[in-house]
Amino acid sequence: MNTGFNKQRKAIIVGGSLGGLFAANMLMRNGWEVEIFERTPEALAGRGAGIVTHPELFDALGAAGVVVDDSIGVRVSARVTLSRDGVPLSERGMPQTLTAWGKMYDVLRKAFSGTYRVGALVTSVDSHADHAVITLQDGSQHRADMVIAADGFRSGVREQLLPSIGLQYAGYVAWRGLVEETRLSPATHAAIFDKFAFCLPPREQILGYPVAGEGNSTAPGHRRYNFVWYRATREDDELPDLLTDATGKCWSNGIPPALIRGDVLADMEDAANALLAPQFAEVVTSATQPLFQPIFDLAVPRMAFGRVALLGDAAFVARPHCGMGVTKAAGDAMALVRALAAHPAVGTALEAYSTERVEVGNAIVEHARHLGAYMQAQLRSDKDREMAERYRTPEAVMRETAVSRQF
Repeated sequence: MNTGFNKQRKAIIVGGSLGGLFAANMLMRNGWEVEIFERTPEALAGRGAGIVTHPELFDALGAAGVVVDDSIGVRVSARVTLSRDGVPLSERGMPQTLTAWGKMYDVLRKAFSGTYRVGALVTSVDSHADHAVITLQDGSQHRADMVIAADGFRSGVREQLLPSIGLQYAGYVAWRGLVEETRLSPATHAAIFDKFAFCLPPREQILGYPVAGEGNSTAPGHRRYNFVWYRATREDDELPDLLTDATGKCWSNGIPPALIRGDVLADMEDAANALLAPQFAEVVTSATQPLFQPIFDLAVPRMAFGRVALLGDAAFVARPHCGMGVTKAAGDAMALVRALAAHPAVGTALEAYSTERVEVGNAIVEHARHLGAYMQAQLRSDKDREMAERYRTPEAVMRETAVSRQF
């Protein structure tokens, strides 16, 4: 073991979601004392929806101390694209394991034996020559050898360090939802449940795949089906309307699912029945608590600031088409630990980490933009839409969506 880890040094992780837990677990396994500060007052378990896995993600789970077995997710062997009538247009064999946010959080949280503080809102971060300090909303300060900001795509730490860097709306939203396996009709279950499925109605795209169910169960009959439905949405009028609840309050940073208006949900279900293959229409209208997420891009010029570093979506936000969000954060954590092992000085290590991962983050964001170009074209001219349509064949979508790549 590197002598730099022999004397226990302390790291503070801002953000206790998946990226923060990956970094925390890997650092602890390399001799660091780790303390996580999560701003949400309640446990995060059960949040989120489906996650596509890649070989790199399994490598990171092993490095974080998680034993990966068949219970980590649901394995599919093929992909299929359905026509509007529900008939397969194209199929291809492509084995892949699909999991759920809740399952990933559960295994990573159980692996972490350090201090995990909830309801701890970090208001500022400062780097000094020999330490870093975070300040909480209650005025208390906490000191460590380094601070890792893994506080998500609306990172408060990033806003402090890079105030001119902001999220860029891509012109569309992703509706998401989960359906219990037992709620699906036999015909729909047989057609798509054991597959990574797609439907490509004009100007839209939906995909779905099976994930773990209640209690993170992957047993047949106890799983769920996850869908992601991309829909073009104008920023000036349509998006604010979707984000406004029944009282008239506009949740510009994201509306809680339970507050999405009934008429918005009804319009979404009507569109599903009118536009989607019947199997997907059934999935969408059977979801118990659908939600939507505006799609953003974000890239930073650097990830290290003295003894403070950004990680995961706090640094780079990629559209979900490439299915790399969690894998990207896990890769950041692995690169961070490697850099700390190679460079005993924390500041030097974080600069090396930044150099490596800024290049990777930019490549992932650009790849995701390429995959999402069709959706972005929908709010442009007829010519733009016509050009985009040429590159959206079922074969191309199935070949490129959520597929592992070396960046």
